[in-house]
Amino acid sequence: MKPILLDGRSLTRAQLVDVAYGAHVELSQAQLPAVARAAEFLAEQVRREEPIYGVSTGFGSNADRLLGAHRLRESLPGAETSEETLHEELQRNLIVTHAVCVGEPFAPEVVRAMLCIRINTLLRGHSGVRVETLQALTAMLNAGVVPVVPQLGSVGASGDLAPLSHLAIVLLGGGEAFHQGERMPGGEALARAGLTPVTLSYKEGLALNNGTAQMLACGVLALHRLEELLDTADLAAAMTIDAFAGRLGAFAEEVHALRPHPGQVQVAANLRRLLAGSTLSDIPYHLVPRFRPWLPQSWTRMPEAQALRFDIGWDWVPLDQRHGREKFYTRFRPFRGGKKHQPQDSYSLRCIPQVHGAVRDAAAQAARVLEVELNALTDNPIVFPDADKPHVEEQVISAGHFHGMPLALAMSYVKAAIPVLASISERRLNKLVDPATNDGLPAFLIGNEDSTESGHMIVQYTAAAIVNDLSSRAMPASVYSIPTSANAEDHVSMGANETRHVLAMVADLGKVLALELYTAAQALDLRRDMINAARDLSRHADAAALAAKVAGTPGDDAAGRDKFMAEVEGLREELAQSGEYGPGTAVAAAHAAIREAIPFLERDRALDAEVATAVRLVEDGGVIAAARSVLGVD
Repeated sequence: MKPILLDGRSLTRAQLVDVAYGAHVELSQAQLPAVARAAEFLAEQVRREEPIYGVSTGFGSNADRLLGAHRLRESLPGAETSEETLHEELQRNLIVTHAVCVGEPFAPEVVRAMLCIRINTLLRGHSGVRVETLQALTAMLNAGVVPVVPQLGSVGASGDLAPLSHLAIVLLGGGEAFHQGERMPGGEALARAGLTPVTLSYKEGLALNNGTAQMLACGVLALHRLEELLDTADLAAAMTIDAFAGRLGAFAEEVHALRPHPGQVQVAANLRRLLAGSTLSDIPYHLVPRFRPWLPQSWTRMPEAQALRFDIGWDWVPLDQRHGREKFYTRFRPFRGGKKHQPQDSYSLRCIPQVHGAVRDAAAQAARVLEVELNALTDNPIVFPDADKPHVEEQVISAGHFHGMPLALAMSYVKAAIPVLASISERRLNKLVDPATNDGLPAFLIGNEDSTESGHMIVQYTAAAIVNDLSSRAMPASVYSIPTSANAEDHVSMGANETRHVLAMVADLGKVLALELYTAAQALDLRRDMINAARDLSRHADAAALAAKVAGTPGDDAAGRDKFMAEVEGLREELAQSGEYGPGTAVAAAHAAIREAIPFLERDRALDAEVATAVRLVEDGGVIAAARSVLGVD
């Protein structure tokens, strides 16, 4: 990949993702003089013995303690002296004592993103690091040295102190790192990469570990994945709509112009594109047969159909049940099949734009916050070397840019939205397998003529379990501050936990959407094949053959019988004259991608490998790519 030029002002989310997955970075030469100027300014203030937080004072609750000229213990008899100055010791001790995270390490892409973010913010020239230190950090990233950063330990203010210390300690030759996939001591990883450890100067330890890089890295990577899943969710919903022969009026452009939330409008437009060309959606109610279990005599009047895995049928609406409904039965023939005679589908179908759209709006708000943060200064204190001020306190200002609350609250919004998207997906999946709600499809989407098969029954259990888990994890971490540093840091954001949770939750959301797609593909096959079987029967046989599929004849009443047969013939003619029924063009492409990897479930078989394949197809983007290729979208 082409190297990403960092200048502290123009890093994008897409560029950060590229770096996370292997791209190198270059430092903008135009920014290095500003970096050097801030470092020189701090060195001059130290020579003037000015008290500066984190440079000539302790940290946190030790901020009121000034560094002396030499170590007090060196005055004791027999004491060892050190070549390291107190200022260097202060910065080194900051890093080595703060690298105390626990738990499993972050994935390499998260750590690489953290390194990139830190380099970019230090390039602003307000942190006081030397150019050579910034170059060493860049060399470590480009050499593929990935510090081991355990996941638990940041409270999100003063920034991500502990995890960023795990980054910096490797730069000093300590800690642990991965190099070429092997975990080893940090000093060894540097040596293998041809790099040497760094000795930190004024404020450099504080500049390296005081910022929001962990929460920002997790947030950007989580949002990158979520944005892909938002499109996947729309695709899964579209496939489910086709499997239900759903009503499309709820997605009309003029409808959503009256409530123009951006995400809602976008989802409705997506559904219209995905379902374009569908002859299943908006099909007349009476043309949709309902499933009946296959029996040996099911297709005797059309022997070539005997291999079908189902039988089909309708109920005829008797004359005495049409009073007050005559106009309706003029427009729609008097047969009840799989699709109920009602102009609206359930909320999980009809309200897809409102629900999916609200999740999109949550992601868009988070994106706005993350994009600001990517090029923000987030350490403390902030150095203004060129400010014309009479006192150093006005040029080195202690502020709170390390506080992660802007990120924490934005990601809390996303965190609450993820279970919502997973939940509506699971409700659609459940609707597909439940014979009471699936509009005439077989129970659990399997023929089960011998009563031995479970079909997709337990797929819904798995989705339900994941949704429950996501919901239980949706509690915002940002609302529960625990003070630190002897109450000097008495309100923290917990943003690192927030974004870490979201990153993990996004992966589980993808699993739920994969289960819906897996199930919807089975339902779509059944719906399409059942309607086309009715069409083929109507083309190859007479009204009497079709009448055999209809329950509720008028008995011995000759006039009623004639009326019944005339109406059956009308149904037959309408079916016979219709074209082949199928899903929207983009839905068909996605369905084909699934079927290339997972065959139709004719009879019960082991599903574990198929479920894993469905999850992989969502994770690697194979299904959504198939739909996009048809739509001409990258």
